[in-house]
Amino acid sequence: MSKSLPAPVALVRPQPGDFCCVPVSGVTGFGIEAGQWLDGDKFQPYDHAEVFTGGASAEDAPYGYTVSAYPDGKGLKPLPCPPGELPGSLWSSGAVKLTQGQRRAICAWAQSHEDVRYSFLDYGALVLRRLHIPAPGLRGFIASSEHMICSQFVDTCYAACGVHLFDDGRWPGYVTPAMLAELLQARIAVIRRRRTAAQP
Repeated sequence: MSKSLPAPVALVRPQPGDFCCVPVSGVTGFGIEAGQWLDGDKFQPYDHAEVFTGGASAEDAPYGYTVSAYPDGKGLKPLPCPPGELPGSLWSSGAVKLTQGQRRAICAWAQSHEDVRYSFLDYGALVLRRLHIPAPGLRGFIASSEHMICSQFVDTCYAACGVHLFDDGRWPGYVTPAMLAELLQARIAVIRRRRTAAQP
């Protein structure tokens, strides 16, 4: 089950504290897309989200690291290439404005939570929320930072550092990779339209 990858998108060069959405290949990617569809998202290529924390090491990670929630609880991953060239990546760089203080705080939070395990049960909880099915403790389960899907990791990380990606009153943690991707795509489209309109 292979998929064609979209071209990398980054309005400016990614910096530590930025996040990206990327495709996931194979059965895992298909399973994530099915989970997103059940949660009301349309099919699209982005199945995973991660925070870029920098920290380039000449020996182990010449391009720096990203952090997210993974099933094995090992969330710190070295980038295989410069961040802006990551195959299929959609970056928040230039679309989500951050201060240097916020960038440092985001990187610190992500690194201190690199052992958070990916929780497929959270997809089920998100579906229950979308369908408005009452379940005891559902809001707390979705908001918990002890078990998350990757997009919850990104959203929770940013919110903990004073950056709220969504302003629609949704429950904390109610976010899928597709929701993050759609947010970035909408912001990038607006920025590009403004740039085009400003050209003589």
